[in-house]
Amino acid sequence: MVVFFSGIMGVVALYYMIRILRSMANVVRNVSEESDSLRKDVQVLREKAHSEGMRITHLMDFFLGMKDRKRAASKKEKVTKEI
Repeated sequence: MVVFFSGIMGVVALYYMIRILRSMANVVRNVSEESDSLRKDVQVLREKAHSEGMRITHLMDFFLGMKDRKRAASKKEKVTKEI
């Protein structure tokens, strides 16, 4: 009798284990597809960065220069206030 019930419990456990493994396989497949899509997007971004790199560099220099100018102006104001 105990062997019969443990056999039934084993079959039920095996059924749920198979369902869990199938679900995990679906998740892994979705992650793989999304990572391939992300890889393609990053490749496009790299190509654009290479082709338009100079523009981006100029924009970054411009905005960083503005930040430095503000900092220099605020230091200059502090020095003039102290005098």
